[in-house]
Amino acid sequence: MCYSAQVRQDYDKFVRQFGAIISLPEFYRIFWERREERKVRIPEAIESWFAHPKTEPESEIKALIDAWNTEEASRLEQELFNQRARLAVAERAPQTKTTKKEQDDQRIATSKVERILGKLGDLKRTEPKDRDSRLFPGWYAPVLIEQNGQRIVRPMRYQCRVQGSPAFFDTRYPGTYNARRNSLERFWKNLFGMHHGIMVVDTFYENVTGPDGKIQVLQFTPRDREAMLVACLWSHWVDPAGKEPGLLSFAAITDEPEVAAAGHDRTIINIKPEHVDAWLKPAPGDLSALYAIFDDKQHPFYEHRLAA
Repeated sequence: MCYSAQVRQDYDKFVRQFGAIISLPEFYRIFWERREERKVRIPEAIESWFAHPKTEPESEIKALIDAWNTEEASRLEQELFNQRARLAVAERAPQTKTTKKEQDDQRIATSKVERILGKLGDLKRTEPKDRDSRLFPGWYAPVLIEQNGQRIVRPMRYQCRVQGSPAFFDTRYPGTYNARRNSLERFWKNLFGMHHGIMVVDTFYENVTGPDGKIQVLQFTPRDREAMLVACLWSHWVDPAGKEPGLLSFAAITDEPEVAAAGHDRTIINIKPEHVDAWLKPAPGDLSALYAIFDDKQHPFYEHRLAA
């Protein structure tokens, strides 16, 4: 299945191509929630959209991003101080009397110091890297939908919580970042034929079982380097009790694998540009037309390799 993907960094080009607008209030809300709760995960490539604001709403979003980056740097520096202190204590212990706890402390602190330094480096650098656009389950990504005749890009969490479900739906069904084609009329029946979206990605990653029986991560990229238009289902979940904030979330639809020899069992559906309109404005009573879009999907030659 599609475990993660890299969202296209020049998403504004796609937005112009399909005549969409970006929902700035919802992007503001997501960045605000990240600063308040620190649990919201957003690819750094999305932050770059607002690096050079042209409007007041964009400036307000950039202010939230800048404030979060400052606070995150301060938090990481404090954590770095603590881990270096822990490492110093472990290293001062006489080697002949080093306990297993001290060895573990030294190993863990060293690992954490390296990780923290990496995160601090990411906050300070200005040159983009491919990993900036990497998306994982539970992270937020831009999704193109159509509502009231207008195409809109909205930030949505990459793990779908279907409207009408309890809040613990996420933990009961942790794999709902993907929607299997053969379950669309069962598990996903309240969304399929009604709530469709598109995520634009440059590459995607899947977990496969290697020859040694261990899980490996393979990266798949079209050889022509053309953007992939990933068919998605989305939901706007609202807590009937009013205790939880509303949630926009989505799942990528998966089908039989494009590269079965690579060992994976599912893959995303990369729809053709000429089917975008029909996909975003589905006729609920004509599901066969939607399956026809899947059957006529794009079939680029996918290069695959072990992910770094």
